[in-house]
Amino acid sequence: MNSFKNIFDQYNWDQTLNSILSTTEQEVLHALYSEKRTLEDFKALLSPAARPYLEEMAQISRSLTKKRFGNTIQMYAPMYLSNECQNICTYCGFSLTNKIPRSTLTDNEILKEVEYIKSKGYDHILLVTGEANRTVGVDYIENAIALIRSKFSNITIEVQPLDQQEYERLAESGLYAVLVYQETYHRDEYKKHHPKGRKSNFDYRLETPDRLGRAGVHKIGLGALFGLEDWRVDSFFTALHLKYLQKTYWKTKYSISFPRLRPHSGGLEPKVEMTDIDLVQLICAFRLLDEDVELSISTRESENFRNNIVNLGITSISAESKTNPGGYAVEPQSLEQFEISDERSTEEIAEMLKNNGLEVVWKDWENNWE
Repeated sequence: MNSFKNIFDQYNWDQTLNSILSTTEQEVLHALYSEKRTLEDFKALLSPAARPYLEEMAQISRSLTKKRFGNTIQMYAPMYLSNECQNICTYCGFSLTNKIPRSTLTDNEILKEVEYIKSKGYDHILLVTGEANRTVGVDYIENAIALIRSKFSNITIEVQPLDQQEYERLAESGLYAVLVYQETYHRDEYKKHHPKGRKSNFDYRLETPDRLGRAGVHKIGLGALFGLEDWRVDSFFTALHLKYLQKTYWKTKYSISFPRLRPHSGGLEPKVEMTDIDLVQLICAFRLLDEDVELSISTRESENFRNNIVNLGITSISAESKTNPGGYAVEPQSLEQFEISDERSTEEIAEMLKNNGLEVVWKDWENNWE
């Protein structure tokens, strides 16, 4: 049976880091101007040696994005269904050890939240929960999808990793896409940050996209949480994962997200800082590697950063996000999973995009092309 783990185990973290850091200027130039870029080219574009060529990377990234996606960008809204969680994660406000009030939305509360989100024009929604199988397991998620499927063209989830049969069940219920972030591909560091709960199983999480591919889920979202480990190496393994999946499950669509650690209840400080310039370099590197993959940026990032990044490769953006259950209409003051940075309204974000020469797409890309 296909598994990314078989590919992953062939790589060494420290050797990968040394390979990136030892990149030469000639290798960067080769990567910049190749017609078909490889993962070795991607490593070069991540390297410190590529930093003097960031303007060239940005120009190529902008051109490739416009060629593939036009002057458009998708907007979506996350909706948190529950902050109950059975895992201990050092970086998350929902962690089991955090003494916070726990809540899970009822059917009526879900519909009340959806009413607010729909009033803003959204047709693409992301459902998010903590990882608590007893409370917000497959039955709960399936019920939530059934409640709202008639109101949205696309429903995406970001919940605990599930078995293949469970993903098949949700796909039949109307699930469109799943986001599952490895957090970090450094096995030892992963264990430090996930000491208890099902999430502590590194391999099970690593193989989740394989189960999604076999289940026929239409789109899979990947990413790492930057700040836990070296961002360049985590990004390389994210790209390695992406390329494996594209080759193995070629009918599936893919997206990449770029979350950086944000303040939360519990307050983990980043081990490795990722600057704004670093993130710009990474976004451009991903676009140069793959002109078809969707690249998403969330409200974790600041107003100024998002204003400047939307024309450099990003294809989807969230707005007016609430990271607490019921945060839109039911219980706006409940504790957030993490603090957002860009607090502008949907209307303000849409106006910013318009001022940047972009047209807002409310539905998912595939729906507009097929």
